[in-house]
Amino acid sequence: MPRSRASVNQRPSRFRQIRNWIILLSIVAAIALGIHLIRRPSARTDVSVTPLPCRADQSVTPFQDGVLYYDGEKVHCLSSTGGSRWSFPVGANAFFSTSDTHVVIWSGSQLFILDQNGNATYNETLSSEVQFARIGSKYCAAVIGGDTAPDVLIKNMDGTPVDEEFEAFSGMIVLDVGFYGEADQYMWTLAMDVYGTAINTVLNTFQVGKMNTGMVNLGEFLVYKVLYEDTHLRVFSTQQMYTYDYKAVQDMSSTTLVFGWQFMDAYIPPRGSAYMLLVRSDSRGGSEDISQIRVLSGNSDRRYTLPSSCVGVAIQNRNIYAVSSDYLYRGDVDNQRFYGYPLSLSESVTSFLGITRTHALVACGDRVYSISLPT
Repeated sequence: MPRSRASVNQRPSRFRQIRNWIILLSIVAAIALGIHLIRRPSARTDVSVTPLPCRADQSVTPFQDGVLYYDGEKVHCLSSTGGSRWSFPVGANAFFSTSDTHVVIWSGSQLFILDQNGNATYNETLSSEVQFARIGSKYCAAVIGGDTAPDVLIKNMDGTPVDEEFEAFSGMIVLDVGFYGEADQYMWTLAMDVYGTAINTVLNTFQVGKMNTGMVNLGEFLVYKVLYEDTHLRVFSTQQMYTYDYKAVQDMSSTTLVFGWQFMDAYIPPRGSAYMLLVRSDSRGGSEDISQIRVLSGNSDRRYTLPSSCVGVAIQNRNIYAVSSDYLYRGDVDNQRFYGYPLSLSESVTSFLGITRTHALVACGDRVYSISLPT
């Protein structure tokens, strides 16, 4: 009995359907494999790990291509591989802060300014106890006096008085201070008004030695970071990143929502936009829980997912570095691929302490290690 035309035509149709499904499944499998290969960290072994002669609780701080720490009596400077460079005796209960080229140390009412080689360019007992101090490339600011009646003293590197603010912060708590501009000729301060009807954070800008250039009420949300890049001040609160010029005039078009994200690090090139690194605000702390990061730069807003949960992240020269319990990862800001470098440690990394120009500093419990940065 001859087949009908319909049944003859159905077989090629089924073959075509099966062939199309096979092609489609092959394409899907190829795409999945490609994504897996892109996201999977490529294992490398060319990083070195060096133990350092300090403990994680000794204020371990990156400084240029070396490391500073305080042992309760002296501030020590090490190379990134642990060699001793200099030590400076300061006594008990001391604290320090750094810029790219200098170190400021305070203990009680004593204030020290050191150059990068550990030489003291200034050492004096001030009229009141130092709350904290900050240093730039040309000036040092020391906040002294009572919590809600502070004075801000500005000195150059040999201690010569340059400026002082005795009345500007009456009834306020000074939170932080910093210098900015091509020659550090400007200074910003963050202060909190604790006597108003509602808590209010205030940003002031000054031209050092001349005048107050601007003041902004930032509201009740916590403001915790200010940085200067490409002629702008970037001010981070728990809700927004605000942008101001050197006179504290706001650029409304550059306001960015950062709710749910926490600023962690920035790479600021000599010219052009900074790369500002953020993590999910619920993923900070000492446990392995950083998995998503974000980089803001100019008008770009990039998101990344790390290959595994990490204890810390940093950015330098357009490279993103992340450290997990047993891997160092490196990625480029322009793509989503991360390379993995296994760490030859007998114990798990528990915290990330920052990066120098050439090394990452990590802790395994109390022990501190220096890891060479891959490029």
